[in-house]
Amino acid sequence: MDSVLRAIVVYLFLLAIFRIAGKRSLANITTFDLVLTLIISESIQQTLTGADSSMTNALLLITTFVGLDVILSVLKHRSSRIDRLLDGVPLVLIRAGEMLQERMNKERVDQQEILTSARMQRGVNRLTDIECAVLENGGQISVIAKEGAAQ
Repeated sequence: MDSVLRAIVVYLFLLAIFRIAGKRSLANITTFDLVLTLIISESIQQTLTGADSSMTNALLLITTFVGLDVILSVLKHRSSRIDRLLDGVPLVLIRAGEMLQERMNKERVDQQEILTSARMQRGVNRLTDIECAVLENGGQISVIAKEGAAQ
């Protein structure tokens, strides 16, 4: 039972940390992000297993993590409030061609990231050709080009 409680605490802690870190933190994983993930996993390994490094304990921890994930998924599906709390909501960064700088700063998104998404999705090379840009829950930026802009 001790392992299950530890797993729940670690899961909820990581959920909160990554939620606080913001959407863009996980959108484009860099080499450093991968190293950081490995360091985090190594740091919590001893906390999770304690003195019991048996196969049974490892399977119990995995089952607990997957079970928590399924439970939260069901709760998010049933409650839009919980869904917004855990995953946030899409955030408009450019509306009617106008950059919403305060939102961009809050989410640590710069013009270059929006332009990169615009080029990849719509073949648009200028901010003036963007009608709308939205930071999605998963950290990706969706772009809608202005009518008549290159596509």
